[in-house]
Amino acid sequence: MSVFQTEYWARIFSNHQLDMGVERLKSLDLHPIFMPNALKGMAYLKENPKARAEDLKTAFADATIKVLICAIGGEDTFRLLPYLLNDEAFLHHVKNTPKLFTGFSDTTVNHLIFYKLGMTSYYGPNFLNDLAELDHEMLPYTTQTFKSFLKNPSITKISPSEVWYEERTDFSEEAINMSRTRHPEQHGYEALRGMGTVSGQLLGGCLESLYDLLKGARYPEEKALAQKYKIFPKIAEWQDKILFIETSEETATPDHFEQMLEALNDLGIFEVVKAIIVGKPQNERYYQEYKKVLVRVTEPAQTPILYNLNFGHAYPRTILPYGLEAQINFDTLEFSITEPLFQPE
Repeated sequence: MSVFQTEYWARIFSNHQLDMGVERLKSLDLHPIFMPNALKGMAYLKENPKARAEDLKTAFADATIKVLICAIGGEDTFRLLPYLLNDEAFLHHVKNTPKLFTGFSDTTVNHLIFYKLGMTSYYGPNFLNDLAELDHEMLPYTTQTFKSFLKNPSITKISPSEVWYEERTDFSEEAINMSRTRHPEQHGYEALRGMGTVSGQLLGGCLESLYDLLKGARYPEEKALAQKYKIFPKIAEWQDKILFIETSEETATPDHFEQMLEALNDLGIFEVVKAIIVGKPQNERYYQEYKKVLVRVTEPAQTPILYNLNFGHAYPRTILPYGLEAQINFDTLEFSITEPLFQPE
């Protein structure tokens, strides 16, 4: 298998992570290929969204590339929309020769593109945050996630990690082989509302990214582009889905968290989805406060909620497939993907 990575590449001070990530990929029997623009630096990629889009299009056009792994998330993925969705060759490749694409955070925008085009993609680990983990090995939960994914079981039970890790404050070369600060998991999955078993296809992403697509809060032009290319799923698309949401490293205040949830609520999403699963907040900041906000905002719709899952910005993280069937047992606090993660060749 080959691996592609896109989005912002790190500043030059992250070059020491490049070799670590490559070796980790090779240990998984994957053979990394870096796209022509991927290593040109953040300044270049920030100024050239067309180049980022070209890398993605090149990867989809290459039949030898099977897996696409984002380098990191970013914050302005919406700028790729015109270069991708106006390209008939790219649209053809996505629909006819799909790839296994993984990433999280603002990569939500990429995922919604692929969802719109009918391709399953995966809200999960990326290169810098996971494969290039500075510890002497990848986080065990992440390693198991990758290995399980590549085995492609018919049912994937996703259990809580026994520990969670704080985000690093030092990403320098001196931090190599330094372990993250870790904590025993005290909560596990928490049912904030709901009982029995609920099933539905998965759809969602980073809450900040979803909010920005709707409101253009960070970049005013984002809302207009999202509307032009119809990236945000219509309310009918949310019907009977399991919504998954998580918050970024910006650790939104409870008030802003509520504002972002209300943007989804205004669309009627909480009334039509089967349930909501919510990722652990990074560093568990506002852990209890978010719970209260979630219950309050969804009270009119009485939406079932499973809280504190290991996906998104908190460490460690699992993989969630867009558009595939999942099942929540609110009585036993279990969560599973109930169909194969991808169709083998």
